[in-house]
Amino acid sequence: MHYNSASSAHFKSTIVRAAFWSIACCLAAFASVLAAAQQAGPVPTIKLSPFIPHEVENGWAAGNPQLPFDVFSWNSFIALNWPPGPNGEGDPNKKIGASGDNRTVWEEWIDAPDIFLPGGKPPKWTRHSNIPDACKKSYEPGMVILRQVGKTPDLLELSIQPFDTGPLIDQNGAYARFQVNVNRSAFDYILANALYSKSGQQSFSGPVSFPCGQGEQQGTITAKAAWKILGAHDNKEHFHKTQALVYTAASVNPPVKESCRKETVGLVGFHIGHKVNHAPQWVWSTFEQVDNVPTEPDIKNSTLKTHYNYYNPQCKSCPVNIPAPRPWIPNRPGPPTQVVRMDVFPQNTAESALEQNQKAQQLLRSVSAKSVWQHYQLVSTQWPSTAGDCNAIAPDFGNPAPQFLANTTLETYIQGTVPNTSSSCISCHRRATLTTGGAPGSGADFIFLLQSAR
Repeated sequence: MHYNSASSAHFKSTIVRAAFWSIACCLAAFASVLAAAQQAGPVPTIKLSPFIPHEVENGWAAGNPQLPFDVFSWNSFIALNWPPGPNGEGDPNKKIGASGDNRTVWEEWIDAPDIFLPGGKPPKWTRHSNIPDACKKSYEPGMVILRQVGKTPDLLELSIQPFDTGPLIDQNGAYARFQVNVNRSAFDYILANALYSKSGQQSFSGPVSFPCGQGEQQGTITAKAAWKILGAHDNKEHFHKTQALVYTAASVNPPVKESCRKETVGLVGFHIGHKVNHAPQWVWSTFEQVDNVPTEPDIKNSTLKTHYNYYNPQCKSCPVNIPAPRPWIPNRPGPPTQVVRMDVFPQNTAESALEQNQKAQQLLRSVSAKSVWQHYQLVSTQWPSTAGDCNAIAPDFGNPAPQFLANTTLETYIQGTVPNTSSSCISCHRRATLTTGGAPGSGADFIFLLQSAR
């Protein structure tokens, strides 16, 4: 058989080139996988640590995108609820929940009414310089004063006018109460720029840009807490508790008498807003006490508990997620609210929170079987999936993930999946402005508190 030597050489050359490019492609693919693995880095884990994380470890990396943010949320929750030392920061010589319950770091922070004082006076980093007259006789140092009946602070007397949609009332008939505290980073920025007063805001050249966390620098943090007055049938060992003065301002319509009562209250909702590196829209973490409400699948599958804080399993005909009818009188018993958590998360988002909850609760139980903190759960974490410069003004919503997020104690009546209507931390807070107004999102850097300036 006769072979053409030129053809044979060409054939061999083609084979060699094909083999070369095949190997090159394999090496390129391997390098790509290796780069992705290096980008993802080690999987972040939940830690029993008093140190507040300043950045999201391996956030915006390849792999499971929700996991780093849910771990960040739990590490923030643990550090913020760690026993404080003399300087107000987490005491490394103590453990969260070692004696069952403990005072927390965030409770050492200043709350909104002590920042925005009558007459626009400059505030001081001290607790409760603005005590209602009706509470002064009962007040003791360190005692929390609960004035709000709604989540938002820019309300009539912070008490009588809650959400436009209504208050939250537990199964004992008691109205939920709310507070908003901020860390020193937020306070110092407000003080330095005179944003505590309307006149200061009018003089401010803006735009507002709160410090963001990166490296060793702690960013701006806000902590919103929802509390319930603990009754005889509540399991007090399942709540973080404190002695509080529950204040109700006087009102003409509806007719309400001013009152201030000392009560033992339990934490039922906890919402963390944290401005961190790569997140000019902030990272939003929301937690609840595990017995607050059932989920839609719980009801569908008949896997209900015998007792909830805001749901009666025996009342099949009670309207769900509907506010009590007016008038709303916070210092009198009201009709209980029937609340259900709506199923709004993609499967991977829901599974991520469930997995991290199990890990965190096990860690907290390892400190003490009586730890109250094991009875809290992460609902989810919302974060801007489009990373950006946290020192710049957020240009848009940053494509929030998940799209919707609601705490049943804080956004009870706006759960759902309707854009611009249902609860979304980033979409909502981007509308925050100063008392002087301004373009949504560019005025107050995602903090509604500044609208409380006087």
